[in-house]
Order: sequence, then structure tokens, then C-alpha cells
Amino acid sequence: MWYHKHPYPSFIPENTTRLIVGTLPPPRFSTGALNDQDVDFCYGSSNGMLWKIWDRLYDLNLVYENTHFTIEQRKAFLKRERFGICDIVSAAYRDKINVSDLGMQQPELRDLLGILKQHPKVDALIFTGGSSKNGPEYFLRKLLKKAAIPLECVDDQVPRKHQFVCAGRVITTHSLTAPSGTANRAIGSMPAYKEAKAQDPCYTAFDFRVEQYGQVFRGGAL
Repeated sequence: MWYHKHPYPSFIPENTTRLIVGTLPPPRFSTGALNDQDVDFCYGSSNGMLWKIWDRLYDLNLVYENTHFTIEQRKAFLKRERFGICDIVSAAYRDKINVSDLGMQQPELRDLLGILKQHPKVDALIFTGGSSKNGPEYFLRKLLKKAAIPLECVDDQVPRKHQFVCAGRVITTHSLTAPSGTANRAIGSMPAYKEAKAQDPCYTAFDFRVEQYGQVFRGGAL
């Protein structure tokens, strides 16, 4: 059984107001076997879409290569927008060396509630995935249940929105469709995607994500 340890600490700049929360990056980020287009930083997989979506939303002109410059480019953006990244899983065991959330066993969770107490300006958590087993929202629910903190549903339509109280303030959560190719099938079955695709045959799952993520990150301003 392979021990999949998260390669990065949380990145939470001063004055952060929103935390992006996922699980674990692809195993090659833990083993150091990155390719030339990977960025050695959170969500830096060349196969992932989060930075590409941000690139479209914020017109960042990001470079996609395995260099120190690309890391600093991304850190500067996060600091400017007051975004932090704090994946909820610090490590897990796997029978197979892959990126599947369902394949995680004996997951070790970061103390996300404690981190919220340490960063009093954070008022939103943005999950890069839904509530399915071993997803970031699933693990938050486990932490809240253990702490006897209720989670209130505000909007059950994707991207789903919930709220809970921690450290005397309301924290809002948003659950996005995962920025990975494995979620494309789920997107294809969504009525909103089907409707947009019927109107424009060139409309893609990536376009759908950009619009959905824009609702959360920019209030619909694309």
C-alpha cells in the first residue's frame, strides 16, 4: 500500500478571504516526477483546469511550465485576489497509485476548522469538487459533525451553497464541478450544459466551468 502525502503546505496569504479546498494532487507531485508543463505548486497539473479557468476569468496570461517563475506568477495572483489554498487531506493510503478520491484509504485530514480560527478574515470555502464520498465537501461534513456544527443549505443548485458558523462568524461554502477531465461526464448530463450546447454546438465543458466558476469567483462577471 502506497502512502500518498500532500507535497505542499497550505498557502494562505495575509488578508485571505476565500480558501480553495481540494483533496490531494496527482501522485507525481508527491514523487517528484513532474512533466515539463506541470507547475510545482498547488493545482499545477498540466491536466488540471483550475489555473486555466482563472487564466480565462482574470486574463492572467499565465505560463505553463515547470519553472520558479510560474510558481511566483501564481502566488502573486492569489495574494492580489486574497485567495488561499488549503486542501483538506494531508495524506492517505492507496492500493493503486492514482488520483482517485474514492481510492483514498485512511485519509488524514487537516484541521480546517482550526485553520479558520487562525485566519479571521476568511469567510468562504470553495470546494474543487462536490459532496461525493472522499470529496472535499464530504470531509468538511465529517469535521463539522464531529464538532457538532450544523451545515445549512442556502442553494442546492450547482454550484451548491451552504453556510456554517465557526469562530463566531458565518462561513459560506461553494461546491464547484471538479476542474478535471473525470467530471466531464457529469457536466454532459446537466440540463444547463445541454441547453447551452443545443444553442451553440461549439460550447464545451470548459466553457461551462468558466461560467460556473465565474459565478463564484467574480459574481458572474466573465
